[in-house]
Amino acid sequence: MSLILEEARQLQEEIRRHRRFLHAHAEIDLDLPETSAYVRGQLEAMGCEPTSCGRSGLVATIGGGGKGGDGDGDVGKVILLRADMDALPVVEESGLEFRSENGRAHACGHDLHTAMLLGAARLLKRHESELGGTVKLMFQPGEETAHGAESMIEAGVLENPRVDAAIMLHVFSGIPLATGTFIVPQDRYIAPACDTFEIVIQGKGGHGAMPSLSVDPLNIAAHTHIALQAINSREVGASEPVVLTVGYMRGGAAHNVIPDTAVLGGSVRTFGPGDRDFVQKRLEEIATAQARCFRGEATIAYRRGSPAFASDQALSKEVHGSLAKILGGRSVLTGIPGPRMMGSEDFAFIAEKVPSTMMALAAGDARAGYTFPQHHPKIRFDEEALHVGAAAYAGAAMEWLKTRNGVTDD
Repeated sequence: MSLILEEARQLQEEIRRHRRFLHAHAEIDLDLPETSAYVRGQLEAMGCEPTSCGRSGLVATIGGGGKGGDGDGDVGKVILLRADMDALPVVEESGLEFRSENGRAHACGHDLHTAMLLGAARLLKRHESELGGTVKLMFQPGEETAHGAESMIEAGVLENPRVDAAIMLHVFSGIPLATGTFIVPQDRYIAPACDTFEIVIQGKGGHGAMPSLSVDPLNIAAHTHIALQAINSREVGASEPVVLTVGYMRGGAAHNVIPDTAVLGGSVRTFGPGDRDFVQKRLEEIATAQARCFRGEATIAYRRGSPAFASDQALSKEVHGSLAKILGGRSVLTGIPGPRMMGSEDFAFIAEKVPSTMMALAAGDARAGYTFPQHHPKIRFDEEALHVGAAAYAGAAMEWLKTRNGVTDD
C-alpha cells in the first residue's frame, strides 16, 4: 500500500489548494453554501455524482456499480469515510496569508479533513475498478454544533447503499508528536458525550447602593459557578473523566444597578451513561438550591447532545494494521500522549448505527513551533499532513474492502 502514499504525495499541491480555499471561506453550523458548492464542484470534476443530504451535506459513492442496492448486492460491502466541513465563530489571528477574514475560522482543522477526503476521492477514482465494493464519502456540516451527523442520518446517509462500517479522521495540532503520526485509539470509548445547559437566575433588581432591598442574581450566579465545580471534585469518582465547563455568564449593564436576571451556561462531558444522568441531576439540584439560598429562583434548560463515541474495537485494530501497511515506517500509535481527550464528536451518532472508528493525525508538532491547541484563534496546522491524511482515508477503505473480498497481500 505504499503506492497509495506515493500517489497521494504527488497530489499534495492540489490538496493544499483545496485546503486554502476552504480555510479562507470558513462557514459555520449547517449553513455552508460556498463550502458545499466548492466540494460539489471538485467531486463532479473527478467524475463523481454527489447528492445533497440534509442542509449543506453531500454524499458521493465510488466503486460498487454506483447508486442503489442494500450493501449486499452489486454494490458489495460499503464503507463510509466522513469529513466535517464547518468552522467556528472565532476571529482568526493566525497571521496566515490565506486566513479567513469573515469572523469565522477553521480553528479545529475541518478544512484539512475536507481537503484530505477530496484527495482520497481522486485516489479512489483512480483505483475504482480494483475496489470490489463501495466507498461512500460523507461531507458533513454542523459537527461543532453536534447535530450535523444526526441530521444526515435522518436524511439517509447510511442508506442507499446501506453502510457496513464507517471511519472518520481528525487532525491535531499543539501536541508533541511528529507530523504524520497516526493514533488509532483502542479504547471502547473514544470521545465523551456532550450536553449543554443554561441557567437563568431570577432575582430582584434595584439600586447598587441598596443591595439589601434587592435579590442580586449576579451574586447567585457567582456562587452557582463555584458550587458546580464541586460535582467534579467531590461527587464523581477520581477515575471517572467528567468535565463541567461554564462558558458564559451574563447579567447587568450599569455599574450602579443590580439587575433583575443573570444567565450562565456551559457544557458537560461524560463517558458512562450513569455519570451522564448523575451530573445532570446534581447540576439541576445545585443550581436550584443556590438560587433559593439567596432568595432567588433558577430555571435550568439541560439539552442532551451527542452521545459518547463508542468505537468498534475490532475495526479499530484492523484500521491500525492497515495504516501500518500504508505508511510504512511512520508511527501508528494506540493512544494520544497526556490526559484522556475530552473533546466530543458527533460521529458518535454514526457509531450508534454501524461499526465505526477514528483515525487521529498529528498535524502540528508542539516541539516544532505549533504551540496553539484546537479552537484557539492563533492555531496553525502543518500542511505536510495533507497527503498523509488523503492516503490514510483511501488506503484504509481499500484495505477494508480487500479483506471483505478475501484478498491478501501474499
